[in-house]
Amino acid sequence: MANKYHSVLVVDDSEAEQVMIKQIITSEPFCDQLNVYADARKALDFIKATPVDQLPEIIFLDIVMPEMDGFQFLNEFEKLSESVRQKCKIVLLSSSDSFKDLNRANKCRYVRRFLNKPLTNSMLQAINF
Repeated sequence: MANKYHSVLVVDDSEAEQVMIKQIITSEPFCDQLNVYADARKALDFIKATPVDQLPEIIFLDIVMPEMDGFQFLNEFEKLSESVRQKCKIVLLSSSDSFKDLNRANKCRYVRRFLNKPLTNSMLQAINF
């Protein structure tokens, strides 16, 4: 079976979460290319340096991170070109079940899903953009 997506980006500062997410994603026919960043600023630099046709179709974004959190990432993402914002679908991942975070996520039009950690195979299979 062919992969659903060409490229996926994971932005999460937790090494343990990165390992788990990589295992889930690579155990499924989900994507051809997987990029992982622990630092949201570096992930933004990667997006800015990548040609639009090679951008990740899905960005799994952690909310709680040092330096730049997921919401700060979203603020910067909104400043990128329309073609970039249309190509990349953002899925927020959080260990927080805070309604405040959920409401804040729902206000951002580029967030397509808000999922509670840990990411599971069934969550991954349910993603279809």
